[in-house]
Amino acid sequence: MTLRVGTRGSALALAQSGAVASRLAEAAGDDVELIPIASEGDLRSDSLSTIGGRGVFAATLRRALLEGRCDLVVHSLKDLPTVAEPGLTIAAVPEREDARDALCARDGLSLAQLPAGSRVGTGSPRRIAQLLRARPDLDVVDLRGNVDTRLRHVAEGRLDAVLLARAGLERLGRTEAVTDDLDLGGWPTAPGQGALALEVRDEDAGATTVGRAARALADAPAESRIAAERQVLRGLGAGCTAPVAVSSALEGDRLTLWAAVYRPDGSDAVLRRMEARIGSAPDAEELGDRLVAELLAGGAAGMAPLGAAS
Repeated sequence: MTLRVGTRGSALALAQSGAVASRLAEAAGDDVELIPIASEGDLRSDSLSTIGGRGVFAATLRRALLEGRCDLVVHSLKDLPTVAEPGLTIAAVPEREDARDALCARDGLSLAQLPAGSRVGTGSPRRIAQLLRARPDLDVVDLRGNVDTRLRHVAEGRLDAVLLARAGLERLGRTEAVTDDLDLGGWPTAPGQGALALEVRDEDAGATTVGRAARALADAPAESRIAAERQVLRGLGAGCTAPVAVSSALEGDRLTLWAAVYRPDGSDAVLRRMEARIGSAPDAEELGDRLVAELLAGGAAGMAPLGAAS
């Protein structure tokens, strides 16, 4: 059989799905075909805060999977709603790439070195809030477009810098553009950033060719970290575009989880950190629940309109 892998059609999505497809072919011993699918988020040029966070990058892929137009889909986990889709299962999370944000600035400048008034582009409400909190003297510009388009804004002088996910730059071979890597401890990122999710139909989640191939790519440490991070997002009732940041680190069986909820204008934030020994994904989710309680006790609900979970 030919295993059909659904993916968004951007250069980044095709790069990461192509790498997954190669590994799936080895695991399944079958041919693998990429099926590019344009999502609502790809077809619209509106700000992400205008489009909303209800799975605009995932819904079309999921519909194609449910309709049988592909056998498996590859999602960027940071774009995937925390609410399960009836009939579908996340079969595996492969090994995670670098979860940090990276600044790509003119003249090799770091975030601290950017002159006051510098124009910095990002399409993420979370990054906008973080930039304004760290550097309220910057001119933060709401920006859409693929990685190369955003980098071109800097190269051609329309912007002084852009803020991007380092994992995407690595997958596209564009890390030479990075001028400042932002440490996760002080600059947590989107839950699931740097990770992928392999989603299948429920009937293929077990001992089928599709299910076995997907599970062959699973990485237990990544799945534990993702379980904790997404539980924080779920517990806060936050959509994918809320100004919420959650990151983690796993050393042996000790999971460290830190999170922040920002006012959209960056004027205030609630930040908390927690760690515990874990033995499974449910343990990681329990740590996420405890961190949610700490955030809410600290006033996180008053920072931003979190809404119902996406």
